[in-house]
Amino acid sequence: MSAVTPPIAPTELAQLNERSREIFRQIVDSYLATGEPVGSRNISRLLPTSLSPASVRNVMQDLEMLGLIQAPHTSAGRVPTEMGLRFFVDAMLEFGDLAAQDRAQIDAQIRAGMSSKSLEGVLTEASAMLSGLSRGAGVVVTGKRDQRLKHIEFVRLEPHQALVVLVSEDGSVENRIITVPVGLPTSALVEASNYLNARARGRTLAELQQEMRRALDMGRAELDDLTARLIATGLASWGGSASDMPQQLIVRGQANLLEDLRATEDLERIRLLFADIEAKKDLIDLLGRAEAGDGVRIFIGSENKLFSLSGSSMIAAPFRDASQKIVGVLGVIGPTRLNYARVVPMVDYTAKVIGKLLNG
Repeated sequence: MSAVTPPIAPTELAQLNERSREIFRQIVDSYLATGEPVGSRNISRLLPTSLSPASVRNVMQDLEMLGLIQAPHTSAGRVPTEMGLRFFVDAMLEFGDLAAQDRAQIDAQIRAGMSSKSLEGVLTEASAMLSGLSRGAGVVVTGKRDQRLKHIEFVRLEPHQALVVLVSEDGSVENRIITVPVGLPTSALVEASNYLNARARGRTLAELQQEMRRALDMGRAELDDLTARLIATGLASWGGSASDMPQQLIVRGQANLLEDLRATEDLERIRLLFADIEAKKDLIDLLGRAEAGDGVRIFIGSENKLFSLSGSSMIAAPFRDASQKIVGVLGVIGPTRLNYARVVPMVDYTAKVIGKLLNG
C-alpha cells in the first residue's frame, strides 16, 4: 500500500487522549456512513466503555474548540470539519488491503478495456470502473506518454492545406492541419509519407523529429526541396514532442454525485462541483499535483481552490510507464464523506494495474 499524504495535524491534535479520540472517531464514522450530524446521546450508546451523554458533551465541546467538529445550522448534533477529516485521514484512519472481490472486478474491467486496443479505451474503462465501485465520479488525466509510432500520412484537404495523421502503436490517432504551397504535387505528399513511414515505426515522435532534423540539416535526406520542407513543417506542427500534446481528461459517473442528496444545499454543492469538473484546466492542474508523491494523494474540500465552494474531496494516484515515468493520474471525486478506507486502496491498486499494463 502506498503512503498517503503526510500528517498535517498540530501537536495538540496528535496528543488527544484515548477517550477524545474514540468519541471523535465515532462522530466521523457516523458522518461518513450517513452524512448526518450525531448527538451525544447516540455517541454514548456506541462507545465501548460506559460514558454518560453529559460527559460525551464535554468532550465534544473540547473537540469543537480544537476545530475538529462543528454544529451544522441549529442542529444539536455534530459533524467533522474539513480540518477534522484531514486529521482523521492522516492520523487515525487505517487503510487495509483491497477486498478480493474489488480486485477481481478491477482486473476484469481493465482487461475489458484492453479489447479496444487503445490506451484511451483502457483509461475510459478504468474511470467508469472507479466510478461504479466508489459511487463517485471516476477521473483520469493522461497525454504525457511519448507513444511509439506506427504510421504517418499526409493527406491533401485544400489546395493550400494538408492533414498530417499520426497513428501510434496503441491505436490512438492524432491529426494536425498544416499549410502547404498552392500547387504542391500529390507526389510530394506520397513521397513524404513513404519516407517517414520507412523510419517512423517503433520510434517516438521526439526521436523521429531529432533524426529528421539531423538528416535535413546535413542534406542526407535525398529528398527534393518541396518534400523536405513538407516533412519539416509536418513534424514541427506537433510543437516539439509527443509529451507536449494536450492532456486528455476522462470523467465518468457524474450522475452518481446526484444520488443521496439530503437538502437543497446538497443540490447547490453538486451544481458547483459539476462546474468545477467542467473547468477542465483547473481539474487537470489539481490532478497534476498528485504527481508530486509516489502514492495516493487526498484532497479535502477547501484545501484546494477547485473544491473550495463545492466542499468535495478527491483521491488520486499517478501511474507510470515501463521507464517509471509518470504518464497520467487517476482518481475519484465525491463528497467529503467519501469512504476513504475503501476508496484509497482501490485507487492505489487501479493505478498499479494500469502501470503494469503500460509496462507490457
